[in-house]
Amino acid sequence: MTVKVDFGMFDWIDRGSGSTAELYESRLKLIELADQAGFYGYHLAEHHSTPLGMAPSPSVFFATLAERTRQIRFSPMAYLLPLYHPLRLVEEICMLDHLSGGRVEVGISRGVSPYEIQSFNVSPEKTREIFDETLEIYCKAMCEPVIEHVGKHYQFHDVPMELEPLQRPYPPLWYPSFTESGTTFAAKNGFNFMSIGPPALMAQLMDLYRDVAKEYKGDRMQGHITEPKLGAQRQIFLAKTDEEALAIAKPAYADWYNSITRLWHRRGNHTYDEFFDWNKCLEAETVLIGSVEKVRDQIHQVIEMSNVNYFVGSFAWGTLSPEDSRKSLELFISEIMPSMQR
Repeated sequence: MTVKVDFGMFDWIDRGSGSTAELYESRLKLIELADQAGFYGYHLAEHHSTPLGMAPSPSVFFATLAERTRQIRFSPMAYLLPLYHPLRLVEEICMLDHLSGGRVEVGISRGVSPYEIQSFNVSPEKTREIFDETLEIYCKAMCEPVIEHVGKHYQFHDVPMELEPLQRPYPPLWYPSFTESGTTFAAKNGFNFMSIGPPALMAQLMDLYRDVAKEYKGDRMQGHITEPKLGAQRQIFLAKTDEEALAIAKPAYADWYNSITRLWHRRGNHTYDEFFDWNKCLEAETVLIGSVEKVRDQIHQVIEMSNVNYFVGSFAWGTLSPEDSRKSLELFISEIMPSMQR
């Protein structure tokens, strides 16, 4: 390894086979294990009107998570800024920052699914301008005692910001993307960055991030973060043999695939069918299924090709049982993490 690699966990909290309460509890127990193992962060996707997102309010879940863990940092990946009133969002994040002892981080996005955005009566065509204005207000509200703002979507006059974040000037910001434009946006602003894709694409995007970041080194929104995290995300399932892992993971993935495409299919849209296809994802190594030896080699490859400093695994998805997810994570902790920390 050419860089020190930290580890994280990514999660959708998609609908499984048990009750919703059981789903939340099983995830909390899995995150407790990651916390004890020294994981840097836990990242929760925000989704609405779909079985992919059974925790559509990340802040609510994080309030419980803050009580159940001691070290692991946590962030939405990401808050869909066009769906939030900016001042209310700032207040919630400040509360979480204090409740967790300064462990909150903040992923931001416009949102990928136009159907989820439309559910909130927001036009997908306006998400970029709303995102930009909300982000501008967010940074002001985190740093200034009184807010003045006149914009297209929000106007504030003489609004006191009595609640400040624990982390100054504000908790670290993240931007997830798998496009060149998204990567460039993250790099210009010095945001922590997470992406998914085949190893070659990951290498390309991370090189782009580093090149753009050098150009904007003295003029970044998040200039207080000197070494942003550059993360590669993968769905993972480990077992004693490749055959055992595939036998358990394939039907579980089919359920997850149904969840991630459900809302799109409801609208007759099949744009992402191939992107999440089981065989294509195995071939592209965005889904890593198999023995410790096989998956360890795949992880080493993506880290070495892209030179990322953060590796993020998804260990619970679809109809994987809590026991199967836990066993897979335990193998990752005991057999894979040590090989990357030398």
